[in-house]
Amino acid sequence: MIIILYLSVALIAIAFAILVVYVSKTLKALQGTLTNVAGTLSGLEKQMEGITIETTQLLHKTNALAEDIQHKSDKLNTVVESVKDVGDTIQQLNLTVKKVTTSASNSLESNQDKVNQVVQWSNAAMDIWGKWKQRTEKRQHVNSNNSSI
Repeated sequence: MIIILYLSVALIAIAFAILVVYVSKTLKALQGTLTNVAGTLSGLEKQMEGITIETTQLLHKTNALAEDIQHKSDKLNTVVESVKDVGDTIQQLNLTVKKVTTSASNSLESNQDKVNQVVQWSNAAMDIWGKWKQRTEKRQHVNSNNSSI
């Protein structure tokens, strides 16, 4: 029976040795895989640093662009306000001209009779002056004819 016991212990030792060999192979394969993962993570870390730097630069450029756009927008607002002021001034000028035109038109309509009278009196005065001038010329002509005889 001792032989069976020795054989059993030998078999257990051989099985344990085989198990140790396979566990060792598995751990070596796992070590290679973990080394590859570590290398990949190291490369990924470097890429992330590059992405972080580029993202920071892009953020600075975006902020500068936003500031420039805001500055130009402020300047454009000034121009728009100036154009609005010019438009308001022109509108006020148009209203003033309209009021003056309406006032002049109303005045002309209300004074139309007076204007007509002035025109008639002017025509009458011009007719009288024309007739007086003709008489004066006739008299001078008659006087000059009488003096030459």
